[in-house]
Amino acid sequence: MKRGKLLVLPAMGWLGLFFALPLLIVVIVSFASRTPYGQVVFNWTLENYIQFLEPLYLKIFVFTLGTAFLTTLLTFAMGYPVAYTIAMVLPKKWQQAGIILVMIPFWINFLIRSYSWVIILRAHGLVNSFLMSIGAIEVPLQLLYNNTAVLIGMVYGLLPFMVLPIYVSLEQMDKRLLEAASDLGAGPLTAFRKITLPLTMPGVAAGSILVFISSLGMFVVPDIMGGAKSSLMGNVIQNQFLSARDWPFGSALSIILALLSLIMIVLYYKALQAQKGGHPHEEKLA
Repeated sequence: MKRGKLLVLPAMGWLGLFFALPLLIVVIVSFASRTPYGQVVFNWTLENYIQFLEPLYLKIFVFTLGTAFLTTLLTFAMGYPVAYTIAMVLPKKWQQAGIILVMIPFWINFLIRSYSWVIILRAHGLVNSFLMSIGAIEVPLQLLYNNTAVLIGMVYGLLPFMVLPIYVSLEQMDKRLLEAASDLGAGPLTAFRKITLPLTMPGVAAGSILVFISSLGMFVVPDIMGGAKSSLMGNVIQNQFLSARDWPFGSALSIILALLSLIMIVLYYKALQAQKGGHPHEEKLA
């Protein structure tokens, strides 16, 4: 037991040095203030958190929540069929190839992938050039630098985070339950609605948490594909640190997003524990 604890020490030290300590510094700075020249003054004030309640920042925060929710919903609608096809439709020998195809975007830098969408959606990009070549449009469509473009980029970038957890849940599901449902007269849709979907909810919840939290802090996609017309909380935090030089306010916004993410994770684990309490279909099969 002691030897096992010693093996954990390097990892704990690494996390403490490069995660816990920077997070503590951000918490401390969030209660500070700044001079007109951007210098941080540690006078322990709640002004930065109160500033967050201003209508401008609340509006951006609500818009960020809405964008994150819509991104999560779209990735679920697109990711579940993909995961289901790989786990339940493809033969065993092709499933690994399907997972590799889902993982390929992770092998390419996220910034490069975002700029590739600029090439596709810009005024003289691939989409507009194709539509004009077939005579569908005469003037290029404004497909870039708007909220729709941001949503497309975020769904594309975060889709694998939804597919992989759902695939794991489908792969671990007891297939005998579907056979039993078929023997009892349940059709494919009924079996999916009453067995497959409920049993894969932990994977859906895990994927939703990953996508939602990643969407909350996203700033690359809105900056590249949204331009000045789209701003999320991640962009506001970035601007506070790099442009406005208001590190205390940027730190406070970061802590607010971190607390919201923590709440989401806690709710997920509580739902997961409730799910582990047993499923009626599993008990009947046993």
